[in-house]
Amino acid sequence: MRTRRLRTVHPVLWAGWAALAAGAVLCVVGWYGVSGERFAERQLPYLASCTVPGAALIVSGAVLLAHGRGAIAAARVEELYGLLVAAEPTEEDETGQAALAPLAVSGELLMVPGGTLWHRADCPLVAGKAEAVPVDSKLVASGELGPCPICEPAEETD
Repeated sequence: MRTRRLRTVHPVLWAGWAALAAGAVLCVVGWYGVSGERFAERQLPYLASCTVPGAALIVSGAVLLAHGRGAIAAARVEELYGLLVAAEPTEEDETGQAALAPLAVSGELLMVPGGTLWHRADCPLVAGKAEAVPVDSKLVASGELGPCPICEPAEETD
């Protein structure tokens, strides 16, 4: 979804930058033509043919850039909203509020040396980490390690 919208936004941004560049070139050409003429009646053609259209292109380029950046922001908000809606709660507790299920359900408990939490083996914080080691029950009993708030491991160790 995001890439489809961004593909339509990028041409708008390029068109905005091109209009700004063309407008700047026309304004410089108009200024150069006006600066070489002494009389106002000879300066008017440069103003009419270069400077005024150049200013119009600069304004339209700025509008296109603002629209393109707004569309990119809207695409990002849509993507974040989609992620938020995809993480719907699964069950409700007795207060009527939705309770989120733990992300990990494995029974094996792991810890990272030097860390302060113990995790389930499939917790996203330790999954795939080679340095994760099995939890020492003495550390859990002494209170040096706390349970991970993400995977919510069980209190008893294997």
